[in-house]
Amino acid sequence: MSMDKMKQSFMAEAREILEDMEHLLLEVEKNPDDVEAVNALFRAVHTIKGSSGMFGVRHVEEFTHVLENMLDRVRKGDLRINEEMMAIMLPSHDHMRLLLDLHERGEDDPLDREAAGTGALLVQKMKLYGQEAGTAAVKAEEPVAAAPEQAAPRADEVKNENWHISLRFNDRVFVNGLDPFPFINYLRGMGEIVDCTVVTDALPPAAQFDPEKCYLGFEIEFRSSMTKETIESAFEFVKDDGVIRIIPPHSSIELYKQLIQDLPETPANIGEMLVQSGTITQTELLKVLEKQKENLAREGVEAKPLLGQMLVEEKIAPREVVEAALEKQRQIRTIEEKNRRTMRIDGEKLDQLINFVGELVSAGENVKQLAAQRTDAELIESASRMSRLIEQIRESSMNLRMVQIGESFRKFERIVRDYCRETGKEAELVITGAETEVDKTLIEKIGDPLMHIVRNALDHGIGTPDARRAKGKSARGTISLNAFHETGSIVIEVTDDGSGLDREKVLRKATDLGLVQAGQQMSDAEILQIIFRPGFSTAEQVTNISGRGVGMDVVKRNIESLRGVVDVESAPGRGTTVRIQLPLTIAIIDGFMVTVGDLNYVIPLDMVVECIEVSREELGGKEGGSFINLRGSVLPYLSMREFLGEEGDLPARGNIIVVEYGRVSAGLVVDKLLGEFQTVIKPMGKVFGKLNWISGATILGTGDVAFILDVPRLIMHVKSSAEPEAARV
Repeated sequence: MSMDKMKQSFMAEAREILEDMEHLLLEVEKNPDDVEAVNALFRAVHTIKGSSGMFGVRHVEEFTHVLENMLDRVRKGDLRINEEMMAIMLPSHDHMRLLLDLHERGEDDPLDREAAGTGALLVQKMKLYGQEAGTAAVKAEEPVAAAPEQAAPRADEVKNENWHISLRFNDRVFVNGLDPFPFINYLRGMGEIVDCTVVTDALPPAAQFDPEKCYLGFEIEFRSSMTKETIESAFEFVKDDGVIRIIPPHSSIELYKQLIQDLPETPANIGEMLVQSGTITQTELLKVLEKQKENLAREGVEAKPLLGQMLVEEKIAPREVVEAALEKQRQIRTIEEKNRRTMRIDGEKLDQLINFVGELVSAGENVKQLAAQRTDAELIESASRMSRLIEQIRESSMNLRMVQIGESFRKFERIVRDYCRETGKEAELVITGAETEVDKTLIEKIGDPLMHIVRNALDHGIGTPDARRAKGKSARGTISLNAFHETGSIVIEVTDDGSGLDREKVLRKATDLGLVQAGQQMSDAEILQIIFRPGFSTAEQVTNISGRGVGMDVVKRNIESLRGVVDVESAPGRGTTVRIQLPLTIAIIDGFMVTVGDLNYVIPLDMVVECIEVSREELGGKEGGSFINLRGSVLPYLSMREFLGEEGDLPARGNIIVVEYGRVSAGLVVDKLLGEFQTVIKPMGKVFGKLNWISGATILGTGDVAFILDVPRLIMHVKSSAEPEAARV
């Protein structure tokens, strides 16, 4: 992998970690005593710091180092997260994101004044919290002479009587004209190198090996009566080209636990980690392994003692350090499992694959139609088998683009939190259906519409604590984000438990703005739809959230551009729900082909409920649109022949396709039913921009073009046409 691609991978991973970090910060703010969340937060910052250092992103590395020191004190229990610390850590998260953006744009040095000033202020505040930890670390590492007559170690110490030196050199150390070995050899003049373990976990495959890079690390057991400062001086000229840790004999258990935590995220067993950290020697490990082997031969697998347990029982390693090694091993296994399950794929390559699959679908349908025309049984069977395989390939490739919507939902936690801090309101975000999967392209495009809806819910729906108490509600409001699948589409609901929409106020405001005529009779549903009109707002004053009359109209326009619908429900005194319904995918669909006049049309199959054959008499001779009795229920229908302006003789019998979307059903009267058809959606040109009832087109195997009907818009048309007639009836 080239350096550019590695750096792109680093940037993508860093952004993912920052998203997780923001969620962890909000979790820790709610529960400061959540040890697992605090540890995960520390690991996130530590990972970004290490990766930034590896790729030379100096500003990010320096900034995260200060934040890491502060979190280290929290992790050790020296500090407890409070409101003042959150006021530092959340802006620090935002500043880290800004630094990465600047680096990606090539603006590392110098930073713009605003970013530099913000970063300096945050560093100053963080150092006040992290300074004591640094001082404590220096005290814990005061030099201890390694004399033979050492006193017995305390309970909170590791019994190692030697210095432990951990060396990790940057891979560019050779390029800088330095060789690590002479520095290690120089130690021989200060004492005795008892043991030196070469760490090879960074070695790449042979094909990727670069002889100008240093891939090795070293764990050294060193016996000497020198001070720590003297030992450090051996590495004076190489200290800026790697990470050097020197732990004195009989040091605090916490230092060894930290060293284990900082080990690379590479596969290792408990024994290897304890040897690398200097907690035990290779000889001690081999001795315990031999004893474990003897027990296994004598008592069998069932009675095989665990290595960590034996090390503690033999008093070779402290229990706390062994537990830290076990925790590190669990982290490594989790990362390994995640890496086995997931793989980062370039978005352009994935889009290219989908395009190829789309062309394969079209070619497969062509073969299928040609086989049917030739009435060759064997050819038809082969074409059918190929069609099934293409369908499986299509489903598998489309699943590659499916991601859980919860990741998109989580970013709204910060928005709710910051809004409440600014306005004095109290609200919490409740997320359900986070595991619901949707096309990644849709996720990217619905972010802004959802942002507008959540902000409106906060500004208009959630009242102040006093106002809520006056209405008998809890002072703390609730914004709910819910996602689920329904009839081949995904539904996203944003619900607040506020006062609901005041229909009279909405109608009065719309009349004042000239959006509706004075005295015009409107149903509740029509009144609620007014909020999606351009320029409409019920806010009494303009704020940075709302009041300018833009937002909800943009929401509707963006949702409809994705072949979706947006609706609103509101109950006075109980709250409001904005419901968005979108197709699961926007590239390839299963369709049901029909004929109207001389043209073919495709209806998305997941919206088709059933097909009914009817006579013209049953339709009552009304082709423009009316109702039919469907098993005791009233079903509005629309004649597609008349709607599309088709002329010519009418077929003796018609066919009604019952379609459903957004919990509303309607009938479409067509001439012929041609059956299921896999469809690749092709966008329409600007010339067809005003044909709202068409969502795209597809090319048939014969070379003809079939139009894909926009069922949501047609249903809305049928519904709006049927309501006045129903009122007359």
